[in-house]
Amino acid sequence: MTRNILIALLIGTVYCFAIFALWPGLDLGVASLFYKSGQFIGRGEAGEHFRRIFYDAPFFLLGALLLAAIAKWTGRAERGPSGRAIAFLLVTLALGPGLLVNGVLKEVSHRPRPEQTQDFGGPWRFQPYDSFAGQCRRNCSFVSGEAATAAWTLAPALLVPPQGRPLAVVAALLFTLATGGLRMAFGGHYFSDVTFAALFTFIIVLGFYCWYRRGEKLKD
Repeated sequence: MTRNILIALLIGTVYCFAIFALWPGLDLGVASLFYKSGQFIGRGEAGEHFRRIFYDAPFFLLGALLLAAIAKWTGRAERGPSGRAIAFLLVTLALGPGLLVNGVLKEVSHRPRPEQTQDFGGPWRFQPYDSFAGQCRRNCSFVSGEAATAAWTLAPALLVPPQGRPLAVVAALLFTLATGGLRMAFGGHYFSDVTFAALFTFIIVLGFYCWYRRGEKLKD
């Protein structure tokens, strides 16, 4: 089933590549929904508060799982993540939000953020996701690092015991949706930025989850 979902995600990503390339105005249309009275609606004390929570939550979750694993390894607890599970979590976080998103795409895309474009009061011209010809020089709009980190929470959700796993996966998806929506409300990212951030991260997580499950089956 995991492989089927992974294949579906790959196909969906190809479709998204085509949709956003053929209709780049879709990004501007969605961004305009969050832009009212000369500013993006997410700006403000409440928005900053929730952004901080959303930003920190995945790292607190990872820290809690690392502590649980250490407690198990040192004999202070009977249950906790295995070494393979911790490797799965760390590798997917490092390769997805870490290397691919923040290390590569955000540094080479040159795409200005919505708040930096002339359509929303900024100095630079709008660039579609596939242009790579914008004026941004570092930490650019494509893709969203925070949306990618939120999407990574799918990894710990997949480690939840089977009876609670569907609820955990739904929670991870909703958290990703909320984080992406907040970043758009801030004027920090376009719809395509958060969409591809989530898709790329989900693909990496599910790909390595297949590796993780093979190892678990061999132990059984």
